[in-house]
Amino acid sequence: MQLPPLHQEFVLHFGEMGSRWGINRTVGQIYALLFLSAEPLNADQIVERLGFSRSNVSMGLKELQSWNLVRLRHMPDDRRDYFTTPQDLWEIVRTLVQERKKREIDPTLTKLRELQMQQPATDEDRHAHARIAELGALIELLSGWYSDMNRLETERLVQLLALGSKIQRLVEGAERIVPFAGGARKGRTAPATEA
Repeated sequence: MQLPPLHQEFVLHFGEMGSRWGINRTVGQIYALLFLSAEPLNADQIVERLGFSRSNVSMGLKELQSWNLVRLRHMPDDRRDYFTTPQDLWEIVRTLVQERKKREIDPTLTKLRELQMQQPATDEDRHAHARIAELGALIELLSGWYSDMNRLETERLVQLLALGSKIQRLVEGAERIVPFAGGARKGRTAPATEA
């Protein structure tokens, strides 16, 4: 690897983390190199800096393109493809979340909906059906929340995230005055309403 020490440490760590996030180490290291680079890089430059084979770099770049995490650039008087990452960190985070939702959450939600349409025949099936419905409702709730957050402009989203602990304290304070009746929280159930 032909990188300055700071770059090398970041690239190596990102490769290790990539394998925990579901991408292979090579793809993680390519992305880290592109992320740190001040200028777009072509495949030959990536091969030279990381010491990977040309085929591994090509496959890694294709995978990163399929995730919409890299941008293709062309340079004047150069027929080679150059690659870079978005400069806006929030665009990167939004893209990652959107792609993971599309690849992992949406197919699961589709399957849960299909299963909920089946009629349970036994008590065991009814129990399983109820658990599937409960899981589906939770994922639907989180998916709706994600859609709401994704529609926010980045500046508003940052402000909302910065308010996180303040909102929690506000909700806890309000709960002391008016008990939360929307459902279970921290193992408690909502108070029963009188008929």
